[in-house]
Amino acid sequence: MKFNFQNKTAIVLMVVAFQFSFAQIKEDNIGSEVVNVVKPYTPTLSDAFKVRETVVLDDEGNAKKEIINYSIFSFPVASTFTPSKGKAEGVDKTKQAHLYDNYATLGFGNYRTLNAELFVNQDLGNNDYVGGMFRHLSSQGGIKGVELDDRFYDTSIDLTYGANTNAMSWNLDLGYKNQIYNWYGLPSEFGSSLSTSDRAFLVDGINAQHLYNTYSIGGKIDFNEGLLNDANLKLSHFTDSFGSAENRFYIKPSLQFVVMDESINTNIIVDYVGGSFDKNYDNTNTEPLKYGFTNFGIAPTFVMQEDDWTLNIGAAVFYSLDNENSNNKLFIYPQVNASYKVVGDLMIFYAGAEGNLEQNSYLDFANENAFLSPTLNIAPTDKQYDVFAGLKGKLTNNVSYNIRGSYINERNKALFTSNDYNESTANEDYAFGNSMQVVYDDMRTLSFSGDLKANFSDNVTFGVSGTFNSYTNDFQQEAWNLPEIKLNSNIDFNITPKWFAGATVFYVGERKDIQGNTDIVNIVAPSPITLDSYFDVNAHVGYKYNDRLTGFIRANNITNQAYEKWLNYQVQGFQIVAGANYKFDF
Repeated sequence: MKFNFQNKTAIVLMVVAFQFSFAQIKEDNIGSEVVNVVKPYTPTLSDAFKVRETVVLDDEGNAKKEIINYSIFSFPVASTFTPSKGKAEGVDKTKQAHLYDNYATLGFGNYRTLNAELFVNQDLGNNDYVGGMFRHLSSQGGIKGVELDDRFYDTSIDLTYGANTNAMSWNLDLGYKNQIYNWYGLPSEFGSSLSTSDRAFLVDGINAQHLYNTYSIGGKIDFNEGLLNDANLKLSHFTDSFGSAENRFYIKPSLQFVVMDESINTNIIVDYVGGSFDKNYDNTNTEPLKYGFTNFGIAPTFVMQEDDWTLNIGAAVFYSLDNENSNNKLFIYPQVNASYKVVGDLMIFYAGAEGNLEQNSYLDFANENAFLSPTLNIAPTDKQYDVFAGLKGKLTNNVSYNIRGSYINERNKALFTSNDYNESTANEDYAFGNSMQVVYDDMRTLSFSGDLKANFSDNVTFGVSGTFNSYTNDFQQEAWNLPEIKLNSNIDFNITPKWFAGATVFYVGERKDIQGNTDIVNIVAPSPITLDSYFDVNAHVGYKYNDRLTGFIRANNITNQAYEKWLNYQVQGFQIVAGANYKFDF
């Protein structure tokens, strides 16, 4: 029988207590006895008990375990549980506005102005489409103080057919444009040497109408893969009512290929212009005045990108054929530009040097200035280089800026200036000081420009820009009709979901022109004439009746300034046009 340690201790204590209590009842005198020691006490050490390092346990749990193999007997159990489907949380979505394929615009205004536009577009299948655009803007004139007819008509129609596929997209365009303008800009001192009746007779005999016709065919093709990236082509035929005619052919394929993991873009250019004028300005020629230039160009560009740097290194080489004078020339231009992200998209520094051989044409000149005489000298402009540098980026997510400075060197730059005149009844209708010509000069232009654009919200956008130029001429007295300062600003805003409005203001600084009366013998050459600077304030307001119909009112030259855009050519005063725009689908 085993006792634990606590039981043993209790028994010992009980025995000692019993002995002690028993001893207390004995007599105090216990007597004396003699003790004889037989052998002295000699203590000895008993054998030490050595504890084994490995304890032998006799628990039943230490017995060798028997290996037990388990198996599961599975069988299908029918279940009637059906989990409920998850439901996404509802999100309020703004209804997307429907985009209509077609629209028509019609407006009427003072000066008997008519403005009409019609755009139609129709898909013919999954890939093909066809479209057309009609535009008309006309005014019956009525500028105060103008003695000649100042009406104008500008009408055009454009047709297009195209297709989009996985491999490429292409379109074919046809166009026709008819323009009627009048050389109404007689000099203020015209007829000062004539009697009142003679002057009136001379003015009444001037038929100032001039008519332009433009026929064009062109197209563009874009490839999604392959060496040929895209190609543009255009052929135009331009005529006027004085027997002038001009043909222009332009083709520009663009190639892209990779060399050593770097991209090389190459533009190939073939640009031809040729035409003739029946007469020179003095009406002394016996043969038509012919001109023709064919420019062949190639412009490869090597693109490098690393971290925040982007570098385009290239050059443009042109060979120009003067088809009438056999005066052929070779031109080489830089095509280098680089950009560096100084502070991410907030500040990007860019710089470069670029040049180009610019093909001039009668069509381009007439689109810029409709009051030219049909007696021009046509030649290309050698833009040797444009060295520029600037900063662009964002002030905030909604405000962007661009500041740029450049120095441009050009040879044979085209300038508009007024024709000299006399008061002979034998003159052509454009030879009474009421037309302009093109002269050429070698020029250097130092230019500084900047623009700021802001989207304050979805309802308000604002922009302002300005350009400041300084010109240096080699042959001409001045940079004729080129302003030193140009400023413009615009704002557009949505007043309510139905109402919207906007305004545009632009300022053009002083320009210089020159004109002389050859009937008057001058000891010195005529002095340059300064054209005053001017502001032009325009505004518009509109009301969206529904998704399809919108009404509008546009006001131009609100300050009613009778400024001259060209010498002797005053513009219309305050103009207002009211109309509507209607969108629709077939």
